[in-house]
Amino acid sequence: MIKLHHLGYSRSSRIIWLCEEGGIEYEMISYQRDPKTRRSPPELADAHRLAKAPTVEVDGHVMVESGAIIEYLVEKHSDGALGVAPDHPERAKYLEWLHFAEGTMGMSFIITGIAPMLGGLPDVMNGFLNAEVEKLMDHLEAELEGKDFIVADKFTGADINLHYMLEGRSALGQLESRPNCKRYFDALVARPGYQKTVELGGPVLMTRPS
Repeated sequence: MIKLHHLGYSRSSRIIWLCEEGGIEYEMISYQRDPKTRRSPPELADAHRLAKAPTVEVDGHVMVESGAIIEYLVEKHSDGALGVAPDHPERAKYLEWLHFAEGTMGMSFIITGIAPMLGGLPDVMNGFLNAEVEKLMDHLEAELEGKDFIVADKFTGADINLHYMLEGRSALGQLESRPNCKRYFDALVARPGYQKTVELGGPVLMTRPS
């Protein structure tokens, strides 16, 4: 049995969603953020010294990093339906997009998303990071032209990983001018697996778009 340490309002919602869509059996231990600091509680450090979510106990290992966890669980603990087979022509593209969310998108998307809660950013940094966000969103918008999913004409772990970054952009109203991204996001959050994730783990963000 996989043990998932889930922190409210965090990336660990991705792993609930993956397990629900992939038929992966798991036990979930839930934690709540400190209401003042919004950081994880010290108890989560008992599972992993970084006290990060997701933290997953699986096959004798304790794993963090969403993309790595998704890739491992798809290949080792499901029928592979939420991945792309090694011999598939879009395997490389799948791996690229699976890790793109945290690798290339992560820093600028997360910092600009939480900046309002921290009193904003210096003008130079704000301009630099927002320009990066715009460039990456334009890239995703172009990639989604005529597509329902990011790779291989099917729903995969790469879609789950990307979704988290789009939650913040949706809350900020930044999908309205990008019809492909808006259509893609709306289809993802309409999936029963996502609805089950929110039911079990709570909302992905502290505030949801109205």
